[in-house]
Amino acid sequence: MHVHLIFVTKYRRKVFDGDAIDKLTAHFRRVANDFDAKVVECSGEDNHVHLLVEYPPKVAVSSLVRSMKGVSSRMLRQERPDIAQHYWSGQLWSPSYFAASCGGAPLEIIRQYVEQQNRPL
Repeated sequence: MHVHLIFVTKYRRKVFDGDAIDKLTAHFRRVANDFDAKVVECSGEDNHVHLLVEYPPKVAVSSLVRSMKGVSSRMLRQERPDIAQHYWSGQLWSPSYFAASCGGAPLEIIRQYVEQQNRPL
């Protein structure tokens, strides 16, 4: 099964650069691996990230998202103290997220969409 996820920063604060997106991608991949899932593609802009994730049917998307957001926020705060100053009350992510099943659309189209995000330098 595949899902397209979008995580937005708290109050849409513009906190990410290319290095931060790379670090987030690594954390997302590590967490997905713990769930027997795979991050097929990850990209983003200065205030949000897009992910295309392949996951087994036994995994609840809400559990996967909760772990991804929690681990990535905590690890990014440790690795990039300059970004931590933009956190609002210790929170990087907005509590909401977007999730769309990718069963009907060709995966390559969604992958291209995620790749084409205006990634910060």
